[in-house]
Amino acid sequence: MADISQEHVEHMEHASKNKRVAVLIAALAALLAITEGSGKSAQNESMIANIEASDTWAFYQAKTIRMTTANAIADAIEASTPGNAAAQPKIDFWRNESKRFDSDPKGNEGRKELAKKAQNSEAKREISLAAYHNFEFGSGALQIAIVLASAGVITGVGLLIAGAAALGVIGAGLCALGWFAPTLLHF
Repeated sequence: MADISQEHVEHMEHASKNKRVAVLIAALAALLAITEGSGKSAQNESMIANIEASDTWAFYQAKTIRMTTANAIADAIEASTPGNAAAQPKIDFWRNESKRFDSDPKGNEGRKELAKKAQNSEAKREISLAAYHNFEFGSGALQIAIVLASAGVITGVGLLIAGAAALGVIGAGLCALGWFAPTLLHF
């Protein structure tokens, strides 16, 4: 009879261990879902910022063309009407247009303002990409952790479960970096 009760105790300990591992797997899966969603969001943010930067640099180039054209018009008027005082207002108009195309603090659409806006978009893109990479590596660690924990339940090898827990902590850490310090590590 002592053998049966000892067997029963071992069975209960095994069942209790499996329940703890099941809770670990559930927690890892929940964190994986959050990490995957955060990674997709960071990826979308990086694409949006990249498009903004590209569009802003295109607008910058258009302003450069307009500025060059305005200067060319002023130069052409000046060259074709040397010393003609009546032509001076037209020359001044095109020179002022050229200056406005270069810098327009009021409209915030001069080349200098556009360059700063494009650079800000590029910086936002880089931060979002760094976050995305953290989420991707964190997601990979969590996926492997789930596999190890599952294998640990099936085989009864405690080292696999310990490895799963360690990888879960690493995955959670990478996820936290994606949210709070995406550029701390560079992958």
